[in-house]
Amino acid sequence: MARHGLRPSRALGQNFVADPNTVRRIARLAELGPGDRVVEVGAGLGSLTLALAETGAEVTAVETDRRLLPVLREVVAGTGVRVVEADARSLDWAELLGPGPGGWVLVANLPYNLAASLVVDVLEAAPAVGRMLVMVQREVGERLAASPGQAGYGALSVKVAYWATAQVVARVPGTVFVPEPKVSSVLVALDRHPRPEVDPLAAPYDQLFALVHAGFAQRRKMLRRSLAGLADEDDLRAAGVRPEARAEELGVHAWGTLAAWLTKRRHPSASSPSPS
Repeated sequence: MARHGLRPSRALGQNFVADPNTVRRIARLAELGPGDRVVEVGAGLGSLTLALAETGAEVTAVETDRRLLPVLREVVAGTGVRVVEADARSLDWAELLGPGPGGWVLVANLPYNLAASLVVDVLEAAPAVGRMLVMVQREVGERLAASPGQAGYGALSVKVAYWATAQVVARVPGTVFVPEPKVSSVLVALDRHPRPEVDPLAAPYDQLFALVHAGFAQRRKMLRRSLAGLADEDDLRAAGVRPEARAEELGVHAWGTLAAWLTKRRHPSASSPSPS
């Protein structure tokens, strides 16, 4: 950075990994090898990019900061890494990776302010990505991987569980970053399910998560109150949900069962066979 007269951008949430052992550890936890295809979002100055390339995997490095692109290209020159100038928030994933499914691994040190939304975007819009290993703020990582009843469990946790399994696999100290952040980081591994955990024909995605968000918007209230206007006590009981339960007690399958019941009740003909 000094040689090129660069400073990290606060607006872009840039905290660069400056420790070679850390980036090699990330590459090792990503379980990459020759023949694998990996996409890195926010490649920055290329330290993690080099570690990924060392595994023998085919690496596509995405970076949006035009100040960093010349440095990134210089660092990865001769390694076979493909550098793409793009903002991950508006990427056409199908154009970049192909239609899929599941042939790519995403590995990234994600900006703290965008991490959760980027993970969800990839799960929703990039079926070609079958696995992810992302470095995020510890609080965000715990929310991504939380199970019902755990601290941090919320609508984000349900949405991740709909698409994938997620677990925190390592902690990363702030001392390995430049500049050093004031919060700690974790590595979260996500493995996409072969199919969503809830049948989208029985419980349409948008309707399911409208219900989930309504429940967690008033998470301290019982569901019979937080879902008032969407589901009454009879609906909850019919779906096997206690009206006295709170949103944080329901896993993705319970939310799916409730959403499917409500869909069936409102549109009974949709689930009935058409006459021959």
